[in-house]
Amino acid sequence: MRRWRGVEATPGDLGRTVVTVGMYDGVHRGHQKLIGVAVARARAMSRPCLLLTFDPHPAEVVRPGSHPAILTSMDRKAELVAELGVDAMCVVPFTPEFMRLAPETFTHTVLVEHLHAAQVVVGENFTYGHRAAGTVETLRAEGRRFGFAVEGVALAEDSSDGGEVTISSTYVRACVAAGDMVSAARALGRPHRVDGVVVRGDQRGRDLGYPTANVETPPFTAIPADGVYAGHLVTRDRRSGASRERRPAAISVGTNPTFQGSRRTVEAYVLDYQGDLYGEHVGVEFAHRLRPMAAFPDVDALLAAIAKDVADTRSVLGLE
Repeated sequence: MRRWRGVEATPGDLGRTVVTVGMYDGVHRGHQKLIGVAVARARAMSRPCLLLTFDPHPAEVVRPGSHPAILTSMDRKAELVAELGVDAMCVVPFTPEFMRLAPETFTHTVLVEHLHAAQVVVGENFTYGHRAAGTVETLRAEGRRFGFAVEGVALAEDSSDGGEVTISSTYVRACVAAGDMVSAARALGRPHRVDGVVVRGDQRGRDLGYPTANVETPPFTAIPADGVYAGHLVTRDRRSGASRERRPAAISVGTNPTFQGSRRTVEAYVLDYQGDLYGEHVGVEFAHRLRPMAAFPDVDALLAAIAKDVADTRSVLGLE
């Protein structure tokens, strides 16, 4: 998949495109439905499918200090949308100047002049331009004027728990914040994952016989509620960010209360692994919350709890 930053960097040989526009944080099942429509339209027209997204999150510029927790890093987002068949991804820097663009200016400058849209596929609740004044209907009117088609796609819903829940990034963030990784995975279509770099921690896990990968995540990452989880650690290519090996892991999120810790960390004990992960770019996938974080009276009690966590991880992941 081709990828660039800023509409001005759009390759000159791209030709006319089928464009889908959105933040696409999480690339959840609703996003997958929308992207699937865009890819299908592009294939039918023998044109590239181009995904237009933004960095940073628009909320941080519109309401400084309100940056939502981010479900997918930009590299992870690129990997996921490429798997869905997207041919190109353009990341637009979301600046105060860009925020103030009138809807018709956004349409003409971004979609027509730079991306050469033949068709635009968006969610039915899509808004754009200054103060979100543009809607799917205004986009259709501009499409008639500038010569591109517009398709609004209905939002996806999840009814597996008996009620109708609209699948959205906000809903997934709420699941993650509550530690409900099963509901998060159902909405995402895969386990929730945080990406980061393995750094040196306090080395306490190594001293206890359970060496952990201490994963330093970027600011605003959607980290699950404190607790112990069963999941996987995925190594990533440093240059491309692409996922490589995936290994089962028992994962701890919290401040290490037994040792009066204060800094919140994500640490993964990789099962049956004897290697050095320092400096590695990794993803940590959360499959199931095993228990809340707890302080133990002594090291022996902590070791007994860790041994049970590892056994429970094997059981949850079907490794027994």
